[in-house]
Amino acid sequence: MDFSKTETQQAVSGLARKIFKDKLSDQRHKELAAADATLDDRLWKDLATSGLLGTAIADAHGGSAHGMLELCSLMIEAGGAAAPVPLWPTVCVGALAVAEFGSNAQNRALLDGVVTGKTMLSAAFLEPGAPDPMRPRTRARRADDGTWRLDGHKTCVPYAAVCERVLVPALGDDDALGVFLIDPQANGVTLRAQTATGGEPQADMELADVVAEPLSAPTGGRAVLDWLLPRATVTLCAAHFGVARYMLRTTAKYTSERKQFDRPIGTFQAVSQRAADAYIDVETIGLALWEAAWRLAEGLPADDAVDMAKFWAAEAGHRVAYAAQHLHGGIGFDLDYPLARYYMLSKQLELTLGSATVHLQRIGQRLAAPAAE
Repeated sequence: MDFSKTETQQAVSGLARKIFKDKLSDQRHKELAAADATLDDRLWKDLATSGLLGTAIADAHGGSAHGMLELCSLMIEAGGAAAPVPLWPTVCVGALAVAEFGSNAQNRALLDGVVTGKTMLSAAFLEPGAPDPMRPRTRARRADDGTWRLDGHKTCVPYAAVCERVLVPALGDDDALGVFLIDPQANGVTLRAQTATGGEPQADMELADVVAEPLSAPTGGRAVLDWLLPRATVTLCAAHFGVARYMLRTTAKYTSERKQFDRPIGTFQAVSQRAADAYIDVETIGLALWEAAWRLAEGLPADDAVDMAKFWAAEAGHRVAYAAQHLHGGIGFDLDYPLARYYMLSKQLELTLGSATVHLQRIGQRLAAPAAE
């Protein structure tokens, strides 16, 4: 198999890497932290100016009309930079869903703004006590005036306070699943600030008689989520791959320079073996990620590949993070040292959209299904 990147993937990766390197230094991270800033507005504008926010958006809206492979290339670089911007919720979730299922009016109203950096989007997949987006407790009903109204409770909504619209799965009549767009600043929406492990600003969101706009058919939410969740998962894996790769490279550099007994600690057998295991884990994350992304890009069945990619990103990413911390010793836990930032982000990505166990169970259930019939 040929795992080399296409010219377009290389172009996206190269441009993203240059922007993150030039605009998001370790000093910039420290400046943002000192100001309690969880969103780098300057970086977001640079990403918009470069055209990267429109990577997977049609050229009719100013985008580049690329696909999953290019989008994953972008997210790998974003993960490797621990970029404090809403790339994943806006570009990989909200914009993808609107572009695929939204009306022409919804496309015009939202996608043009995403490309220029004026519009941020998010999605409310999680609920307290209802971790499966396919089985929400939030309810949707048709009001007397013909509008759709939502009532429910969502949690861990990324960048909700600064978003233009949030995707919200909800159950309508006869428990038919729908996906709706809401304004997080609308009447009836209560936002309570949350901070994710990796520092991302999130929100606990209560909905009380909130006016909502259906995305495509009001009861077509299952088709929307069947299409969207695999893509959201794989792009999340891409970011995790970028984080794990950064941690491995940082560890390799540190262990080649840090000396004990007048020798680099990387020459000690126990250290080199632990680092080698981490290298294998990082490569495995990448292989599983690219298989899933390729299958989605080609329109092939991808359920097992997506769950396998998330399993490896979560399971192996966990091991890589711990190995990096261990091989750095005490300095790895110094909050002024970059590794701490990536360690916390790795833990957040590990659990977002389901842990390794959740995705392994899904694979097992599909394997067991034929035997049960």
